[in-house]
Amino acid sequence: MKKTIFLLLCGALLALQACKQQSTNDAATTSEKNAELATLLDTYYEERMSLYPFEATQNGDNRFNDLLVNDISADFRAKATTFYQKYQSAIANIDRSKLNANDQASYDIFSYEMKMNLEGLSYPAAWQIPFQQFWGMPLNMGQYGSGDNVQPFKTVKDYDDWQKRVHGFTIWADTAIANFKQGMKSGIVLPEKLVKKMIPQMKDLATADPTKSVFYGPILKMPATFSAADKARLTASYAQMISTELTPAYTKLADFLEKEYLPKARKTSGINAIPQGDAYYNYLIRYWTTSQQTPEQIYETGKQEVTRIRHIMDSIQQSVAYKGSLQDFFKFMQTDKQFFPFATEQAVLDSFRNIQKVIDPNLKKMFGRVPKTAFEIRQTEKFREASASAEYVQGTADGTRPGIFYTPIPDPKKFNSTSGMQSLFLHEAIPGHHYQISLQQENEDLPKFRRFLWYGAYGEGWALYTESLGKELGLYTNPYQYMGALGDEMHRAIRLVVDTGLHTGKMTREQAIKYMMDNESISEEGATAEIERYMAIPAQALSYKIGSLKIQELRRNCEQKMGQKFNLAAFHDQLLLDGVQPLNVLERKMTAFCQ
Repeated sequence: MKKTIFLLLCGALLALQACKQQSTNDAATTSEKNAELATLLDTYYEERMSLYPFEATQNGDNRFNDLLVNDISADFRAKATTFYQKYQSAIANIDRSKLNANDQASYDIFSYEMKMNLEGLSYPAAWQIPFQQFWGMPLNMGQYGSGDNVQPFKTVKDYDDWQKRVHGFTIWADTAIANFKQGMKSGIVLPEKLVKKMIPQMKDLATADPTKSVFYGPILKMPATFSAADKARLTASYAQMISTELTPAYTKLADFLEKEYLPKARKTSGINAIPQGDAYYNYLIRYWTTSQQTPEQIYETGKQEVTRIRHIMDSIQQSVAYKGSLQDFFKFMQTDKQFFPFATEQAVLDSFRNIQKVIDPNLKKMFGRVPKTAFEIRQTEKFREASASAEYVQGTADGTRPGIFYTPIPDPKKFNSTSGMQSLFLHEAIPGHHYQISLQQENEDLPKFRRFLWYGAYGEGWALYTESLGKELGLYTNPYQYMGALGDEMHRAIRLVVDTGLHTGKMTREQAIKYMMDNESISEEGATAEIERYMAIPAQALSYKIGSLKIQELRRNCEQKMGQKFNLAAFHDQLLLDGVQPLNVLERKMTAFCQ
C-alpha cells in the first residue's frame, strides 16, 4: 500500500564511508549535483511510468490513465528485464566516488532497486501466480473503476480513459488464466484455502445488472458540468462496457478458478512446497525487510518478542483484577458488551475522527514538519470489505487527491472498540503512513524515483513504531485500550513466528492459527484471515516488526549518545527527511546524525 528535503550535512550522508573519509574525499562533500546522474534518474522515472501506467496513476501522473499493460505476459517480462539491465549498466558507469553525499545516496538506492527487481523477475512464481485474494489486477480494477479511488473521474476524457484501460483488462485476464495453467503444470499453485476465497470475489465483480456493478459508480457520480449528450453517451457506453467486457472477464476468471484451478490447488500452506520455494522465500524476505536475516533468525526474534509482550499483557490483566487465564481475558475482551458500543458505520468513523482530535495538540511537540496533503477517513468499499484490512491509500503531492484511511466495517455492532482502534489510527493514518508517505512525495528536492519509492521495512516499520508513541500523544489512557495497542504489537511479533513457520514448513495453517489465538486477543475468524494473508503474500508481514525494531534501536542509541541534547521532533524529522531507504542505509544516516 506507495520524500523530503536533503540536508547537506555529513550526518545525513548515505554514502559508504563518506563521513569517515571527509578529509580525503572532496568529491563526496561538495554540494554540486551530478548532472549525468540527475538525467539518468529522471529518464528512468519517465520510462518507468510508461512501463507501469497503474503506478503512474497512483503517483498522480495522469498521462497514462488510458493504459493497462499486460504486466504478466512473457513479452512484458522480457521488456522489464531489458529495462532494469539497461539502467543497472548505466548506473555502474557513473563514478560513485565523485558524487556528492546526496547523489551517493541516490546511487546506492537506485543500484539496490535494479538488483532486486532483476532478481524478482527470475522466479516463475512471480508470474505463474498472477493474483490472489488480497492483491492483484482484478481487485485493483474494482478499486480504480469504482470512482472513489486513485483513477480520476472529473472530465469526459477521464471517463473515456477508463474505458480504454478496461479494454486491456480483458487481455490481462486471459493471460492470467494461461499463467495459472502453466503453474498447474509446473507445480506452482496457490493453496486450496486461498483459491476458495478468490472465487466469490470474482463472482461478486461479475455483476449481471450493470447498474448494480461497482464499475457503474462513476456514472452515478458524473459531474453536473457534463453536457446532456456526454452524459447519455457515457451512461450507455459504461453499461455496455460492464456487460460485454468486465462481467464476461470476471465470469471467466471465476469459472476457471472454480472448475479447473481449485482441483489442482495444493493442500500445503507454505511457499516452500513449490519448486524453488525456499529460494523464493529467502528473496522475498530480503525484498520486504531490506535485510540479510535468515528465516531462522527472524523466527527466534519473533519468539523473544512474543515472550516480552506477553509479560506486559499479564501485568495489564492483573491491574484490572481479572481472574482467569490470559486466554480467558482475551475472550472477555472479544465478547463483553461494553467493548461493542457502535450501532452504525458512521459511529465507527466518528470514533476514528475523535482519535485524530485527541492527538493533534501533541503532534506539534513531536514533529517539526507536517504534510500539506489533505487527509480523509472512509469506509472500505463493500465489494472487498469481507477480505480487506484497514489500509492507507496515498494522496498526491499536488493536492488533487487526499490521503485516505480506509477501514472495513462489515457490521458496526461487531466492531470492537478495544481491538486496537487507537494504535490502528496511529499506524495507518496519522502520524504513520500519512505523514511518512506525504512528506516523501511532497519533497521536490528528491529525484522522482525516490519520491514515489516504497520499502516495506522502512514504511511499515515507521508506521508500527508510531504505535509506540500512543501514550506520548495522549492515547492509551484506558487499560483496555492499552491492551488493544499491546495486542497490535503482539500481532506483529507473532507474524515473525508464523510467517517464517509457515513458509519453512515448521507450522501448518492450523498450527499457525492456534499459535496466534493463544497469544493475542483475536477470534478464530480473524486469525484465519491473517494466516491466509501470510500464505498469500509471503514475507510481507515480516517488514513491520523488523523495521520497527530497527527504528526503536536507532532512537535508543540516539538518546544515549546525545543525552540532554536529544530532541524527539528533530529525530523524527531527520528520520523522515529522505524518504524510504533500505534499513542499513537508514542506520548509517541516523548514526551519523546522532553523533
